Amino acid sequence: MTQSFLYDATLYIYALSLLFYFSDFIHASRKAKRTGTGLLIFVWVLQTVYLVYRLISHLTLTIVTPFEYWLGFSWLLVTISLVISRFIKIDYIVFFVNVIGFAVLALNLYSNAGGGQSLELWQTTRELLYIHISLVLCAYAALTIGALFAGMYLFLHNQLKRKRWTNVVRRLPSLDLIERYGDRAVIIGVPLLAMSLAIAVTSLIVEGRAGLLLDFKVISSFAALIVYIIYVYQKAMLKRSGPQLARLYLFAFGMLVANLAANYLSSFH
Repeated sequence: MTQSFLYDATLYIYALSLLFYFSDFIHASRKAKRTGTGLLIFVWVLQTVYLVYRLISHLTLTIVTPFEYWLGFSWLLVTISLVISRFIKIDYIVFFVNVIGFAVLALNLYSNAGGGQSLELWQTTRELLYIHISLVLCAYAALTIGALFAGMYLFLHNQLKRKRWTNVVRRLPSLDLIERYGDRAVIIGVPLLAMSLAIAVTSLIVEGRAGLLLDFKVISSFAALIVYIIYVYQKAMLKRSGPQLARLYLFAFGMLVANLAANYLSSFH
């Protein structure tokens, strides 16, 4: 059972948009790209309407559901991809970002839209919880974009090293440009992740539940943050080479993805 007609329509139009983007991805078709972008803007409008409706209808409830959480994350990825398409114009990043956004939106159908974790635990610090969720969603989005740039960097570096001048290589930006935008994603994502964790720790301490800091999810979150900090240190201070840094970034992102799966091992997330 799907959530509603509006959600279904958004999902189907999103899939159609991806088909046009994939056509541009393969054949460099400007017409397909324009059509895909137009459909993606329509998807963003539908997602915005649906997300606002869900938030307004849940304002009086003390429930946070995974459905709203992942719907917001997918909306954020679509928003970022439209900004990239408009101002940065790196087509492959836009395509892969939306592949992830579509996957999140589709898998979200399996979320329990009616049930969730009660906010009674956070009753006196509910505002901090909302800020924590907002910051961590933005951090995940930025670090996801950074991971795509890191993967693109490794691919292009390997192709150039082997002197393979394919059509895909010609359409990619330079290594310096990829590295620059990847750095911006890190500059945004890592501080947001750190702030979200700081707020979460503050909330637990204020609630008098400091023992939850030993929760597996909390520990793995800090472990992922430490790896990102190591990445920043190696780039800024040790001046590691681009391929080494890209591999370390992907390792850090892998830890972040594993951290998301750790929700089911947590006693309160």
